Amino acid sequence: MKGLSSTGIHFSTEKEDLMCYGFDASAVESSIPRVIVWPRNTDEVVKVVKYAHKYNLVIVPRGAGTGKTGASVPIGANCIVLSLEKMRKMLDVDTKNLTAVVEPGIVNAGLQRELEYSDYFYPPDPASLNICTIGGNVATNAGGPRAIKYGVTRDYVMGIEVVLPDGNVITLGGKTYKRAVGYDLKDIIIGSEGTLAVITKIRLKILPLPEDVVTLLLLFNALESSGLVVSKIISSGLIPRTIEFMDRFSIEAVENYKPTGLPSNVEALLLIELDGYPATIKKEAEQVVDICNSLGGDTIVAEDDIARERLWEARRSISPSLYHIRSTKISEDIVVPRDKIPVILVELRRLSEGSGIKIISFGHAGDGNIHVNIMVDMEDRDEYTKGMAIAKKIFEITLGLGGSISGEHGIGITKAPYIGMEIKGREMELMKGIKRLFDPRGIMNPGKIFP
Repeated sequence: MKGLSSTGIHFSTEKEDLMCYGFDASAVESSIPRVIVWPRNTDEVVKVVKYAHKYNLVIVPRGAGTGKTGASVPIGANCIVLSLEKMRKMLDVDTKNLTAVVEPGIVNAGLQRELEYSDYFYPPDPASLNICTIGGNVATNAGGPRAIKYGVTRDYVMGIEVVLPDGNVITLGGKTYKRAVGYDLKDIIIGSEGTLAVITKIRLKILPLPEDVVTLLLLFNALESSGLVVSKIISSGLIPRTIEFMDRFSIEAVENYKPTGLPSNVEALLLIELDGYPATIKKEAEQVVDICNSLGGDTIVAEDDIARERLWEARRSISPSLYHIRSTKISEDIVVPRDKIPVILVELRRLSEGSGIKIISFGHAGDGNIHVNIMVDMEDRDEYTKGMAIAKKIFEITLGLGGSISGEHGIGITKAPYIGMEIKGREMELMKGIKRLFDPRGIMNPGKIFP
């Protein structure tokens, strides 16, 4: 393209490349961008952004494309996809201050492995950690199974370098854990889905690895009991590092796709992990077993790392396994207060049985975040329309329970029509005003979040 060729930045206008970057992990229909650009450092990002600003071209920042709501799907023919996958260096690890500085393209699991060599870890662990990037995690404020104890991405971002839509570079946050100076612009960028600026460097908080981990599998013949046990565990004073939920349909899907030995004769299971000092977590595990037994459940203890990894392989196989049931699905990630988990699980089963459409649920029960999958064929317009009506009904029930329509996937394109159900009048005006302030020309990932 005119102007880009002279910069030395790697880009492509080949049809095959454009098609590959025209979609993400959502079900949003793909769109063909004008060009794909692969910057290697902040200076190259600045050049691309200034080029787009000069010629009034749209910029869509992109990590690994693992998002579920279409946030990285290009819109319109005047679009530059700014892929940050080549900016994947770990720039610094400061063990004295427990921080790490990384580029946005580094893969979450790669960062985890590098830190674990030195007995440290980065807690946020999305199910897609083997392919998703830290930049994408920051852009969507990603969570993961360990969020119940350790929090989400926002809790670990200490500072970020970003390129604004006019090409200016600013640094937000810093090296200190505490900061009470002015508005926290860093937190506005986190979760903004690429609509405000391009993230080019990230300073993260890291932690020492826990001494030991105990993994338990809790089995229930009653769906409601699996939800009741979650709030009972937390109210007893225990904070496991994970409480993951799988319903009967998700168990069946995994076992048909990649058999791992999960029991097929239960209504639901919970995958629970406790970490810390061995003597302490042994006592905590005994408490969890007692709570499980009190609600009619059975418990299996993972005997070694191999058994533990087999269970996590099953958990992370749920999403791909669902595509072997139907080629498409409507995926949502609602979140409710923990004590409302039994209610939402029963409501989801009722909606499924009443509509005749299979609804498969799994997710992070420890923080009330349930991934709901409405199994419909998008080629069947009647069935798809029925599925979308069910999704809206689920949102209504969720909000009525004091929950939210998205726990960690964000809004993107797919949930933009529903954001007004949760974000009202003046609050919405303020959010749109922030967007205009950062991006007055509207070139940064337009069409996302706001309908």
